[in-house]
This record gives sequence, C-alpha cells and structure tokens, in this order.
Amino acid sequence: MDRKGKLYFRYGTMGSAKTAILLTTAYNFEERGMEYLCLKPIIDNREKENVIKSRIGISRECKWIYPDSDLYELAKSIFEESLIVKDWILIDEAQFLTAEQVDQLSRIVDDYGSNIICYGLRTDFQSKLFEGSKRLFEIADSIDEIKSTCTCGRKTIINARIDRNGDIVTDGNQVEIGGDDKYIALCRHCWRAKRVEAIERNALKFKSE
Repeated sequence: MDRKGKLYFRYGTMGSAKTAILLTTAYNFEERGMEYLCLKPIIDNREKENVIKSRIGISRECKWIYPDSDLYELAKSIFEESLIVKDWILIDEAQFLTAEQVDQLSRIVDDYGSNIICYGLRTDFQSKLFEGSKRLFEIADSIDEIKSTCTCGRKTIINARIDRNGDIVTDGNQVEIGGDDKYIALCRHCWRAKRVEAIERNALKFKSE
C-alpha cells in the first residue's frame, strides 16, 4: 500500500482544550471532504449519547470503544462496509485505551495508511502514567504537548483531584470521571504545595479525633 499514515499523540492537562481541538480538526476535515472517524472510550460516560462534546458546546458523533474492543477489527469492518479507508481517525480520551488497543491502532496505520490522532491526558491525579498514554509515548510517530497555564503562570502538568471543598485529594482509584468539580490543572510546584497542605490538614484532623 502506497498510503503512509502516522500515529499521533497530542496530550495536555484537563482544560487545555484537547477535545475542542479534536472537534475543530474534524470540522476542517468535513469541510475539505476528507474521510474521518471519531472514536471515544465508553469509560468516559458523562455524555448519554455516543458523542464527543467539548466544554464550549460543540460536538460530533462518535463510535464507542469498549474495554474489550479490537480496534483493528473495528476499523477493518468499517472500511470494508463503506468501501472507503478513512484518511483520519480521531480518538478522544486516549489515556483510557489499553496498551493492546494502542498496538492495534499502530497496525491500522501500518496496514491501511490511515492517520490516527489520539488526544488525552499524560498522567493521573497522582502524576502516574495512564496505560494508554504510556504505550503511546512508546510507539507513536509524533508526540505533541497541548500547553496550558497554571494560575501562578507556570505550565500545567498535573491533573489534581479535588474534593467538594476544593482541597487536593491524595488517595483513591486511578480513574474517577469528572470535570471542573473534581479536577484542577496545576504546575508541579503548586501541586506539591497543595499536597503538603492536604497531608498536614489530614494529620491535624486525625490528631484531633
């Protein structure tokens, strides 16, 4: 096959407009008559319908990715049914993919020549890599950071989890779906300072009890 595609990973913290960029890209492809497909892991189920929706209100229909989905077979069936190989595949919340699914995406790129852009977070609220993000860092052809700024002026790199009072949460499951009510993007310096505050506050609470 003459087509030569690439696997892209574009990552940023929460609130860095990743989804808005994906949707704008899809709109541009549509305007140019280019074949594209939007996908999203169903683990992010904040939207009841199979859509990708940004905070600014724009949306696009998508196909769900389930934990056991074989993305290579999914793409193959879509291409064969439509008799068209999609030029581009856009994936939102790519951090929730499994390592195996990322490998399947690389096979789509290599075998069909499609370009695949994965948008997602790099790390969780404890600054640990997500499985899907880790594998994308390992095998993606192109990696770009979508930058945003902390309130102190530094670059955000941490997706800090907060409680209902806005205090930093230091423990819990890696995945907890939420928006501005549960997460805030911070630079490492501010995140560390707030973690120290949270630890000291919890220690005092435990001591008083």
